Amino acid sequence: MSATPANPYDNVRIVLVETSHSGNIGAVARGMKNMGLGNLWLVNPASFPDETSYARAAGASDVLDRAQVVDSLDEALAGCITVMGTSARGRKVPWPIMSPSACAEKVNEEAFKGEVALIFGRENHGLSNDELQRCHYHIHIPSNPDYSSLNLAMAVQVVCYELRIKQLEALEAEGERTALQPMLAPGDPGWDMQAATVGEVEGFFGHLEQVLVDIEFHRRENPRQLMSRLRRLFQRARMDKMEINILRGVLSAVQKSAGAPQGQTKAGQDQG
Repeated sequence: MSATPANPYDNVRIVLVETSHSGNIGAVARGMKNMGLGNLWLVNPASFPDETSYARAAGASDVLDRAQVVDSLDEALAGCITVMGTSARGRKVPWPIMSPSACAEKVNEEAFKGEVALIFGRENHGLSNDELQRCHYHIHIPSNPDYSSLNLAMAVQVVCYELRIKQLEALEAEGERTALQPMLAPGDPGWDMQAATVGEVEGFFGHLEQVLVDIEFHRRENPRQLMSRLRRLFQRARMDKMEINILRGVLSAVQKSAGAPQGQTKAGQDQG
């Protein structure tokens, strides 16, 4: 878990996935700086850094200078405890969905506990289903259904604006807080364990899927949305590190009882 920063919004990562037009990266940087954010991550951009991105950034070149460029979404989410992704389409498996305002409220809570990632997809088709399944929540911007397509930078600006409003509201209420506290959750002061990172949770999901294959409960060639629904169940629980370790110990015991090789997980998933 990240130490509590002087400004919790330093823990908020704006993650752009496979951006094809570098001008949009510059425009996003400008919008972020307008709203007091500066933690930009770029997953496999088509072109960056380049002249176009810096020209569109105007006075926000420092955001681009600090931008983290990585090859995969896994790298961009490493160490995060909360992930939200923008989605404009309905899904076969319903997922927790929120407005930008509700997203900002949730970020305002979570950023005190650790790193939070807000993911924005490709200009032409957004985030894939697999990428959206990595998210605890989906963000939907309720635009005009007759003309719902938003430019990438515009979508980021909408969400960043809501974050800014919530930050200002929190500052205004600084001297008016009561002794009432919300229900504790992993990462909160007083909770006995750190919140599990995205990588640790992904390691658990890979292990779980392999065990279900080992006991012939699950077939990867005919998944029937099983793993999607199990993901939704466990993501809702918001597990801590000890809970992940306990569950993986149970899975290892099941493998041992079933006579299956222990420690075998789906390739590329065991990151915990």
